[in-house]
Amino acid sequence: MKTIADLLAEHKFFGELDPQSLEFVAGCGKNVHFAPEERILTEGESANTFYVLRSGSVALSFFVPGRGATVIDTLGDGDVLGWSWLFPPYRWQFDAEARDDVAAVAFDGACLRTKCDSDARLGYALTQRFARVILGRLQSVRMRMIDVYGVGTPH
Repeated sequence: MKTIADLLAEHKFFGELDPQSLEFVAGCGKNVHFAPEERILTEGESANTFYVLRSGSVALSFFVPGRGATVIDTLGDGDVLGWSWLFPPYRWQFDAEARDDVAAVAFDGACLRTKCDSDARLGYALTQRFARVILGRLQSVRMRMIDVYGVGTPH
């Protein structure tokens, strides 16, 4: 049976972290499962966790007045869900719902923030990785908005 550290060592998000850092981070993680249609994140609620998806898919959405819930991205195996735990005021910026059975590793945000504060090298490495995730999500939202509002629409 694989440990959390073993799972992290195989995951692209944690690639190139040394074994000691992987063990350090793994101490904040636990395996979790979500059923289809189960809410994982709710916009505006307290953000205390992030997830590394091992299997299944998750729809990211937000409320658009006049349109309702708008899916902006679908995440799957190997993706990372949630970055709001890293930045005050620690509130979710999106909703997330399991589309099917989801297995993930959940990380306690307060635990990780404390570890990042005590190990600046690790904190910097994780912040760089989350910056790449955030950039990817922004690009996804940009493409979704082009789909929703069209190209060349006068403002």
